[in-house]
Amino acid sequence: MTTIRRLVRWEMLLAILVVALIAVGATVSPVFLSANNFSNLSAALTEVAIMALPMALVIIAGEIDLSVEAMLGLSCAVLGFLWAEGVPLWIGIPTVLIIGALGGALNGLLVTRFMLPSLVVTLGTLALFRGLALVVLGPRGVSRFPEWFTTFGFRNVPGTPIPWPFVIFAILAIVLGFILHRTWAGRHIYAVGRNVEAARYSGVRVDRLKLSLFTLSGVVAALAGVIFTARFASARADAGEGMTLTVVTIVLLGGVNIFGGRGTIPGVVLAFFTLAVLGNVLRLTRVSTEMQSIATGALLILSVVVPMVAQQLKLAIERVRRDRHPPSVGHIAGAEAAGGEEAI
Repeated sequence: MTTIRRLVRWEMLLAILVVALIAVGATVSPVFLSANNFSNLSAALTEVAIMALPMALVIIAGEIDLSVEAMLGLSCAVLGFLWAEGVPLWIGIPTVLIIGALGGALNGLLVTRFMLPSLVVTLGTLALFRGLALVVLGPRGVSRFPEWFTTFGFRNVPGTPIPWPFVIFAILAIVLGFILHRTWAGRHIYAVGRNVEAARYSGVRVDRLKLSLFTLSGVVAALAGVIFTARFASARADAGEGMTLTVVTIVLLGGVNIFGGRGTIPGVVLAFFTLAVLGNVLRLTRVSTEMQSIATGALLILSVVVPMVAQQLKLAIERVRRDRHPPSVGHIAGAEAAGGEEAI
């Protein structure tokens, strides 16, 4: 219950921060609250937010996937190459999703079968996928996609300021949130992140679970590449460069523990809005791109440091309480008996 309350407080803090940023935005710019600005605000980080959802599950399980931006670029390159060669999109899009699944499965197999650290593995596949994208498409760009495709990328749902790609993000957030918080699979993800060996001895198929999560991350990164191509009406091999930092920032800012075992999808969604509103306010006030990058880096550091400091303060307070009120002999005996029964 303590962990749940702490997460709720963290999410509440993010919600308050979003409201405060909205108030600042409305003050500094008269166009901030316009429907057109909301559409631009939510579209600017849509691909990043989509990739952050499965990344949250991967990190909660105690791993990380740094190759997502390169998979996005590879899917853009393959989709552009296929379209330039006359392959229709109804074949090209499933093809790049399959490539995403294969790339994610490669990460998962290297981590689970060869017992390699995911940080090193996904750094390697980051370079691999980016290199493959350059081989497939080279330095050229491909455009002239069908109107229905590009319309989906940058148009809104009729009668609303909501971009179509944001609908994909919302659906993924609901589905993955349900899986993580309401199913046995979600409980297994938390268990693996807290103690992988204990989860294994409890009957959790750890390797299969991690392989599935990496595969999911690859598929969603490829989907983000399709959306990116549609939104910019162009396919390039260098698409998505630098996105991984923002993806990880959103996940950690959302309250996901970098060491695994803790985090929520609602927290990640709130972190997305926090970063999106902050970036929009900075752009409206004409803050330089460099300063925006500094703000993103500062948020990443704070999202890691603040929970760790809070945990250390909590431990210090508990230590002081124990020193002031040491447990009696009877209390210790009862605790030991309870611990023995739990172990049994």
